[in-house]
Amino acid sequence: MLQRIRSCFGIENYNELEGVVEADEAFYGGLNKNRHKRKKIPQSQGRACVDKTPVLGLVQREGKLTAVVTKDTSVKSLQPIIKKYIKPQTVLITDDWKGYRNMPEYNHCVIKNYAKQKIYDNTIHTNNIEGAWKIMKNILRDMYNSVSRKYLQIYVDEFVFRYNTREMKCGVRFNYLLLNSNIRTKYKDLIYV
Repeated sequence: MLQRIRSCFGIENYNELEGVVEADEAFYGGLNKNRHKRKKIPQSQGRACVDKTPVLGLVQREGKLTAVVTKDTSVKSLQPIIKKYIKPQTVLITDDWKGYRNMPEYNHCVIKNYAKQKIYDNTIHTNNIEGAWKIMKNILRDMYNSVSRKYLQIYVDEFVFRYNTREMKCGVRFNYLLLNSNIRTKYKDLIYV
């Protein structure tokens, strides 16, 4: 039943963004050092997607969040999502990961090394998306025992719904969900891969 309810939370995800947009990817999955010796995965440091699932997040300043689970963090995976949800001529702020390179249709600002870069302009930062990732990881870690790759997108949709409707009162938010919950989920979709 909870999976069917979570599938309705996607109404607030997949927004078209404009203005100033921050983009970043987060990785969901446990730390390799916390695993039992026989369950440790070699070569799973940093951005390796062997044991973690990447999620691309796009947040509009003073606006909405869009988050999509991806296969990896390559150019072929990240840029089509960015081009689908961000309007051209938008100011796009990212880190210096190679998956964000060569996007001439955006006013692309790159933050190189946070520790060494002196910020002369306080508007060029990715603090909003980093804060959203912190909240999402805390929710996934503290509220749920485990989340599989198969169902991670509906948990991300639930978080995006909470994030985008954070200024609504609880009753208004609940009624908004009920009015837009016309999603049909079949039992076989919940069980099979």
